Amino acid sequence: MLEYKKNSEKPWSKYVRKFSMFSTAALAATAILGACQPQAEETDADIIPKENAKSQAKVEEKTNVMYIVLDDAGFSDLGSFGSEIDTSHMDELAANGLRYNNFHAAPVCSPARASLLTGRNNHAVGMGNVANFDFGEDNPSRRAEISEEAGFVTEVLGEYGYTNFGLGKWHIAPTVELSPAGPYDRWPLGRGFHRYYGNLEDSSDQFRPELVRDNSTIPLPDVEDYHYSEDIIQNARQCIIDQVSIRPDDPFFMYIGFGAQHMPHQVPKEYIEQYEGVYDKGWEVIREQRFEKQKEIGIIPEDAELSLLEPGIKEWDSLSEEQKKVYARFMETYAGFLTHTDEQIGKLIDTLEETGELDNTLIVLISDNGASFSGGENGATNQSLAYNKITEDFDYIAENFDEIGGEGTSSDYPIGWSQVSNTPFPNFKGTTHAGGLRTPMIVHWPNGMEAKGEVRTQFTHISDITVMVYDVLGVDVPEQLNGVEQMEITGVSFADTFDNPDAVTGKDTQYFEHSGMRTIYHDGWKAIANHEPGTDFEEDEWELYNITDDFSELNNVADENPELIEQLIDLWYEEAEENNVLPLSENFLGGFANLPSDSIRARKSFTYYPEMSHLSESAAPLTLDRNHEITIPIVLDEEDEGVLLALGNDKSGYTFYLKENKLYYEYHNGKERFTITPGKELDEGEHIITFNFENTGENRGIGTVFINDEPVGETEIQTLPLKTAFEGLDIGKDLLYPVSPEYVDEGSFPFTGKIEKVLYEFEEPEYILFE
Repeated sequence: MLEYKKNSEKPWSKYVRKFSMFSTAALAATAILGACQPQAEETDADIIPKENAKSQAKVEEKTNVMYIVLDDAGFSDLGSFGSEIDTSHMDELAANGLRYNNFHAAPVCSPARASLLTGRNNHAVGMGNVANFDFGEDNPSRRAEISEEAGFVTEVLGEYGYTNFGLGKWHIAPTVELSPAGPYDRWPLGRGFHRYYGNLEDSSDQFRPELVRDNSTIPLPDVEDYHYSEDIIQNARQCIIDQVSIRPDDPFFMYIGFGAQHMPHQVPKEYIEQYEGVYDKGWEVIREQRFEKQKEIGIIPEDAELSLLEPGIKEWDSLSEEQKKVYARFMETYAGFLTHTDEQIGKLIDTLEETGELDNTLIVLISDNGASFSGGENGATNQSLAYNKITEDFDYIAENFDEIGGEGTSSDYPIGWSQVSNTPFPNFKGTTHAGGLRTPMIVHWPNGMEAKGEVRTQFTHISDITVMVYDVLGVDVPEQLNGVEQMEITGVSFADTFDNPDAVTGKDTQYFEHSGMRTIYHDGWKAIANHEPGTDFEEDEWELYNITDDFSELNNVADENPELIEQLIDLWYEEAEENNVLPLSENFLGGFANLPSDSIRARKSFTYYPEMSHLSESAAPLTLDRNHEITIPIVLDEEDEGVLLALGNDKSGYTFYLKENKLYYEYHNGKERFTITPGKELDEGEHIITFNFENTGENRGIGTVFINDEPVGETEIQTLPLKTAFEGLDIGKDLLYPVSPEYVDEGSFPFTGKIEKVLYEFEEPEYILFE
């Protein structure tokens, strides 16, 4: 029997839910987590009223708060968590703060960030999957629409005089809304941030990102040797310096979401060269070395076990010399990328120190999920192919060896290295096993904790971080924000662990779900459902792990505990019901091409004008497998040329351009280029350019180009199945990376004639909706 009880001790008690432990004999043998009973005395602070603070009453001055979020970094990737990679600045934060070895994020990034910034479970706030996917009105928790009833930490802290800065990756708004015309209510400034600089999509090229400042798309900075991570930190430093120079008494909140370590792995070559030869010994040896170091530094118990290689990962010694060389270069790139990221964090810490803000800034550093397996067996050099589930041939990758980590590739390492990143756990990002969920967390706050360099073992969840912040600041969460009644907070503060390694937090229960994969944690036990795609969820087999005794979650004891496993399954369903997880859906990457009838992208026609700002691919018309027509009326003078329309980049996309009085159309699917090159030259005057696509089968069709209603060329086109590109739509130019190599030396190749408009038309407002 499960019993629910309200926590009456916290200042936000109306919103916090707690669980009692099971009453079974099997659970009685596990560590019992009781309700949090903070004991600190009350005090007053200069900036934040402290009369309700329970846990960290020692705070007697302003306290800044900073979240630093790495993307797709595994549990063992930091030096302070076992790695051989140089992460000295993050390790210094760990040496002067605390490391949490039982921290759980989410299987993928958008749900993790939604929980982090709201202090609530991700499905409950409307982020049941990544923000690129919209599964329609029947799945309200999978529409990427974070409810206004779930106030962001920025909205709450804004009520207490905080200035809120956001930098880097956002990815918690429906990507269909990431247009220069908004709507902006789910952009950072719509959720309590005062300043924002970064990218709104799921990932970003590190050399030529699609950038937004506040609510406006902006061009790439004209900076020699530009790198996005450096740009993020330069803007973060500027925010801090502006704040402490002009309003030194006012606290700030800062959220930094790096693109690193997400695909594409891109970094200046000298960082790759720093690791030449380090990974020649192979992934099994590196895993063993990390595993032993983890024990030596106390980040895992002495009796922890190392998981076996996952299916599909070949033993290093079975590889050819060429494979070893290429695979090692991928990992050298990943390591160099992380060291470069660490250097940027070092610059940020230096700024805090130089301005006297380091000691009174509460810093929480995490990764949003475990290491990714999207690189597949061979690794990947083209993100478009990886996300469309198309494997790159090894020979092709080998030919691009010198380009790995540079502008010419959007790289990701092979899954053998992914499991190294997740040492000692099994599995990867996108699963609800430990490799997908358990990531490093470092908390650093000199003014708020006496312990330094220690490890904490309490179960913690990403939704707990913001609740911990409310706790230590003495913040009462308003019953209403912006006139909207607020939903309950489900995170639990772990502030008592700062100076007490044995503190009981009361975090008894936490569910997880991603694309039909499920896990439930309760009082030291974890039950995990293995779901085979295409089968009934009721047929799933559940595993059971006692993570108090089995740190790496490797010894399935479900058969020995049938009653317990049934109770945990029941608990998962109760949690699912309460957090709006149901109905279950196993769909994931197919969501890229999902198009509910009420989506902005489901319109029958779209008209764009030549001065329109750069438009995100996710907000551009969805043309895949849909009959459509693109019409572009133009006016030419002698020798006019340039791009009429381009969507995508050098990795995939399509483009229309004029060169030497001839019109060209090109579609690039990542492997092949399909071109239409009419023989006739265009005269001066008015012309109507039309492209018609007729679908002839799955991911296939006939493209025909017309000039003034006369067909002038056609070709069969093999389209990508799920996502056309990772760069958006430009009218009258091709910003960032050129789609076609034929104008690579022309910069953005702006059209010198006149474009009246660009019209996309579909036969009917078709839409796709998963069952």
